[in-house]
Amino acid sequence: MKKILVILAALAIIGGMTACEDELNVVNVNNQTTYDFGDAQDELEEAVIACYNRIRLEGTFARVGYTMDAVRGDEVWNSSQQWYLPYDNYNAPASDEIGNMWIWRDCYHVVNRCNFVLKKVEDAKLSDEAYNQIKGQALFLRGLAYYEIATYYQSAPLFTDYSQYSSMEGMYAEQASLDELMDQVDSDFSEAMGMLPSRNKGGEWAKGRATCGAAAGYYARSLMFRHKYDEALTVLKDIISGKYGSYRLMADYGDNFREGTAYENNDESLFEVQFLDYGMGGSDEEWTPVNISSNATQGHAVESNYASQALGSWGDLAGAPWLYNLFKAEKTTDGQLDPRLYWTLVTYEPEYDTYTGLKDVAYPDGDPRSNVVYMEAISSTPRSNGNQGGISIAKFTNARNNIYSSITTGLHCGVNLRLMRYSDVLLRAAECINEVSGPNAEAIGYINQVRRRAGLADISLSDFSSADKLFEQIANVERPKEFGCENGRGIDLIRWGFFYDEGRRNQLAQHTSYHFDDPDAGVSTAEETTATASDYSMKYYTPGHEYFMIAQSTMNNNQSLVGNSANNNSDNSSWYSGNGWSVHPVVDLD
Repeated sequence: MKKILVILAALAIIGGMTACEDELNVVNVNNQTTYDFGDAQDELEEAVIACYNRIRLEGTFARVGYTMDAVRGDEVWNSSQQWYLPYDNYNAPASDEIGNMWIWRDCYHVVNRCNFVLKKVEDAKLSDEAYNQIKGQALFLRGLAYYEIATYYQSAPLFTDYSQYSSMEGMYAEQASLDELMDQVDSDFSEAMGMLPSRNKGGEWAKGRATCGAAAGYYARSLMFRHKYDEALTVLKDIISGKYGSYRLMADYGDNFREGTAYENNDESLFEVQFLDYGMGGSDEEWTPVNISSNATQGHAVESNYASQALGSWGDLAGAPWLYNLFKAEKTTDGQLDPRLYWTLVTYEPEYDTYTGLKDVAYPDGDPRSNVVYMEAISSTPRSNGNQGGISIAKFTNARNNIYSSITTGLHCGVNLRLMRYSDVLLRAAECINEVSGPNAEAIGYINQVRRRAGLADISLSDFSSADKLFEQIANVERPKEFGCENGRGIDLIRWGFFYDEGRRNQLAQHTSYHFDDPDAGVSTAEETTATASDYSMKYYTPGHEYFMIAQSTMNNNQSLVGNSANNNSDNSSWYSGNGWSVHPVVDLD
């Protein structure tokens, strides 16, 4: 009996060991790696969605990646006088990582995932349609990331092959020049433009995704950055003619900044970053580089920087007095205020009390999704910041949406960020025509389409005797009023050469002048000059700092990096003129 028990025990042990060995050999399908993922269409489609997820990070477009370009422009100033201040003053040290590293880091997140898709898609068995859609989206998103990297950092490593990451030498790459980066951007957008469907052909699939229209729009932007106006004009005219899908100006300018399916991804939008409507996401705020929670909030924090501190925001950024007074300088044909002021800045205007359909509120007292809604009109302009004052910014906030009564700071705002609108196509086409052949009726016509939507009187060709004068109208009247406080103004100032001309620098000094308001007094909306202002951003401008530094920690980690003009405090004027580009002189429009 004892022998039988011993034999049975031995067999049990052997059997148990065999069973354990079998279990250890079982592959966990939920623990895939880059080696065994991405070989099938459904997996590649998931990988593309993961690429879109990366443009919703804090350093891409969920906060600083979006607002930092507005900060280095002349339409926004740093009302909190902290956090963003070194970038507002064009003299951030290499140790400050908010703009110097976060944008860099998160844009390379996008590049990495797109490179993975672009590698895997070539070996997958796909239909032509699936291949074009998957590859085209990855190309567009990589082009978008490198466009941000190039226009923020001027010079940076260029990764286009996923296999570069297989060695430390490949990862610690040398810097590519601005031209090399922009060549890649041009290539990615151009190729994507020929692969992706239009918004019309894409139908429901195209909502929220990159289309050939989005790629064409960004390709034109990229070409214009290096003054390739004739090439850009061809692309822009093709967009206008409907070659890349049908686009139109929305009748109501405000529809470009409202939340909800009725307004987002509308007929004016070429491309926008998707965020879940307020209250639909989870509760975990995923400040990068975490972003792995399935219970993430799925919103952005632009509102936390733009909105009024009195209403719950951080009160970091305010609209420039120059921008406010630009709106006030010209009324509509029926004597009303430019409606774009209402959607750009949160100010009290007595005229709003008489307007139909406009609520003179900053935020409602109540929730309109319930049956009881109480709207209380404001009787003064709310302070952007409790200490310094300033005019708070309405765009991409709830200030005019009236969905919730107070701000919850963090990644909660659900208004999609419209990165490119059809009005931009029209104004860029007018600019390109002016650069190629000077003012003509076609250019004036494109501008007037945008003005008519705002209810403003047409401008006349006879009023613009030179390309310099029409440029002034486009650069410092039409574009600020249409795109005020949006991402892109800082990039415009660089491509126009405003930092490289004394007259333009003096103009920027006036535009960036701001006033500290008495906490016990109301917000001043008077136009400031360098003589009357509390301070002005251009006062601290250090040549080369129109671009952001490459963070010192990044430089320390990669010894191949040599820095850019901001790291080296080098003036880019000779680079600009060396390309054969000239700066339009300041022209009086009166």
